[in-house]
This record gives sequence, C-alpha cells and structure tokens, in this order.
Amino acid sequence: MHGANTETTGDEEVPGGGPPQGRGADLTAAVRQARAGDEAAFRLVYRAVHPRLLAYVRSLVGPAHAEDVASDAWLQIARDLRSFRGDGDRFPAWATRVARNRAYDHLRRAGRSPLVGGDESVLTGLAAAEDTAGEALEAVATGEALAMVARLPRDQAEAVLLRVVVGLDAKSTARVLGKRPGAVRMAAHRGLRRLAEMLDGRERSGAAGARAGRGRT
Repeated sequence: MHGANTETTGDEEVPGGGPPQGRGADLTAAVRQARAGDEAAFRLVYRAVHPRLLAYVRSLVGPAHAEDVASDAWLQIARDLRSFRGDGDRFPAWATRVARNRAYDHLRRAGRSPLVGGDESVLTGLAAAEDTAGEALEAVATGEALAMVARLPRDQAEAVLLRVVVGLDAKSTARVLGKRPGAVRMAAHRGLRRLAEMLDGRERSGAAGARAGRGRT
C-alpha cells in the first residue's frame, strides 16, 4: 500500500474550468472535522470529491474496475486521513494521489497499462491555438471529448484529466504525477491543443456530412 501524505500549493485556475464543488472553506472545515472522527463530515468530503476522482480512476482502469479501485482508495484515505496536513484546496490532490497509486497497483496486478495513451508524433508542427484550447477544455469538462483524451500521449492525457476532470491546478497536478509544474503545464497545453484540433476536425466533418446530405435530397 502506498502512503500519500502529499501537500500541494498554488492558486492557478484552469482556463474555461474552475474548482470542483466543495472546495475552499467548506471542504476545509469538513476535512478538519473528518480528521477528528466525524463520520458525517467524512461523508460530506466523500460527496464533494468522489465524482471527479472516480472519473479519473475510470480513465486509467476502465469502467469495469473503476468502482472497486476507487473504493480501495477511499478505504486508504479514511485510514490515512489523520496524517493529512492541508486545507480544502489541497485535499483533492492528496486524495487523487492515493487513487492514482491504487489504480496503478491494480494495473500492475492485472498486467495491464493505463488506458490513457497515444502517439507523441501527432503533435509535431502544430500551431498554437489558445482560444480553441479553451473551448476544448470546456468540452472535456462536459464529457463531450473524454473519448478523444485516450488518443493523447499518456503524460498529456493524465495532465488534461487531472486539471479538467479532477479540477487540480498545475502545482497540484505536478505533485500527483511526481513532475515539475512547468512540465505539467506544457503537457496540458499540448494535450488541449491537440484536442482542439480533433474537435475542430470533427465539427468540419459534421458540417461536410450535413451539406452532402442536403445535396442528396
């Protein structure tokens, strides 16, 4: 079992995104009370963090095993909560680090690789697309582009998922992945840029198909 006493800092916001519900002072109070043994407070913490954490775990191990892996993670979170030192902004990153460790333990036992992945060569020569990247991020946040994330290189896919699905900032994501914040920012930027291109291609294809349909009528 992996320990996960990980603290993070940073107040950077993700363009087009925002912190998950339950962050800030309310979550800080709930975490503090849960650390003292308040079961009702722990349920509040669970409800605030679990949906996004489960979505991230699902992206690593697939839907068939996600619930079991997430449950194992929450068991460890409950056991280790007294050792956590941080506030409501730091707790999601700490919990996500626990969940990621449990997911990778599961994958190693099963002899599998994470589902996220792709080909780094697709990024060669791409132009910057900051505005469209923001649109891509919003699409991922609403679930429209989650399937496309699996086509990204693994480091980019995880950076995008942690920043968009879990709602972590770059410094928190870096602590979860064990990387430098600058590397995480670059991976997320490249991933979002590639997603923007994929979404743009899908929209063009849809428009071309609609025009072809009208031409046949």
